[in-house]
Amino acid sequence: MGGKRQLLKDLLCLVPRDIRHYHEPFLGGGALFFALRPSRAHLADSNAELIRTYTAVRDDVEGVIRALQQHRYQRDHYYETRATHPDQLSPNALAARMIYLNRCGYNGLYRVNRQGLFNVPFGRYHNPKICDADNLRRVSLALQGADLTAGDFAATLSAARRDHFVYLDPPYIPVSATASFVAYQQGGFGMDEQEQLARTFEALDQRGVRLMLSNSDVPWVRQRYADYRIHNAVARRPINSRHNGRGPIPELIVTNY
Repeated sequence: MGGKRQLLKDLLCLVPRDIRHYHEPFLGGGALFFALRPSRAHLADSNAELIRTYTAVRDDVEGVIRALQQHRYQRDHYYETRATHPDQLSPNALAARMIYLNRCGYNGLYRVNRQGLFNVPFGRYHNPKICDADNLRRVSLALQGADLTAGDFAATLSAARRDHFVYLDPPYIPVSATASFVAYQQGGFGMDEQEQLARTFEALDQRGVRLMLSNSDVPWVRQRYADYRIHNAVARRPINSRHNGRGPIPELIVTNY
């Protein structure tokens, strides 16, 4: 997670200067939120385990650090940890498990199978830094003014009001038939959900909410959001099995202001 750092410079250039209340319903790695560090924020994601991880880091970062320090970069330990169901763990142990698997899994990928279980294979790294305690403390500090909820994007945006700022970073529309990646969360995010998101964008716009959305540079996005400002951007795909597939990729940023 955290691939949005590739677009961060472009996003920051377009963010409104006066953010009274920040909303991000597809939190993921939260690159924009952590760059802005707004004093008031409503952060959400459909991945309940991710939200539970952020909540544990916010509420007891030292406990998460202690739990994370028990993990080691070792193949058998990785698969034993991966096989442990998160519902069997305390909040701090659950957060440590997720951070560990993200740090030591292949390519930093987060993916679940149809049963909703994490299934990324062991990664190939040289002595990865599993516990970055200083960074976790900074993350915890940034989250102190944030409300964290797990749920559908439409429901979590019901609290957005006039002049609030919303950043929408949904799973991207695939740019080719072989580029689809929807296994981040069980159930995926298809074109029906993209259309629902576009309707939500329109409804929020009519309420006076300031909106920014990122997505693939594909004809559907350009046509569906043609009534708004469309900005071109370029990012490098962080997840691809072939190194030559990680080059610059055109993307779009849509704003209503």
